[in-house]
Amino acid sequence: MKTLFILAKVKVEIDKLKIEKISKRLPKNIAIVYSIQYKDNAIKIKNILLKKHKITKLTQILGCTIPKFSRDTKAILLITDGKFHGISLVYETKLPAYILENNNLEKVSSKEVEILKKRQKAAYVKFLNAERIGIIVSSKYGQENLKKALNFKKNLENKESYLFISNNINQNEFENFQIDSWVNTACPRLDMNTNIINLNKIRY
Repeated sequence: MKTLFILAKVKVEIDKLKIEKISKRLPKNIAIVYSIQYKDNAIKIKNILLKKHKITKLTQILGCTIPKFSRDTKAILLITDGKFHGISLVYETKLPAYILENNNLEKVSSKEVEILKKRQKAAYVKFLNAERIGIIVSSKYGQENLKKALNFKKNLENKESYLFISNNINQNEFENFQIDSWVNTACPRLDMNTNIINLNKIRY
């Protein structure tokens, strides 16, 4: 079955004067990251910021990817809506992140990142003490990691493990299974609001 992707764009008028004012709160060397619907806006904002900033990277972000940044990057400017990507970026890269939404700038707080860290630590402890493990596998293009899941299952000792393969992962369905801990091989951002632990956080 073929999949048709339709590009959607967000129409937000860029306030040049406001962006120039906001830029004073940003470090000199920044990376600009955007959700695909904000691509045109990101390019316009980059051109405004280039007058006083070094743009170390301009790249799209997907929910299932974490971009790599050069060492001279001092902060990330994220052009999107909501904090989903921002908290994740700070957690994974250890760089400060600022979210630009509707010409307003907000820094991702350390408190928000700390909540995610504590959630991940609790999920790891839960995994260590679990007897029955559910291994989440997505069949979506770009998220499918069946080989990694099978290898993990093969090397998992002293625990019962089961593969759960789905195109759309509905976390509300997890309670229907007698699973002590869930290990995720799909989109890494499934760990944002649950006690799911990502496979790359486990040593095996």
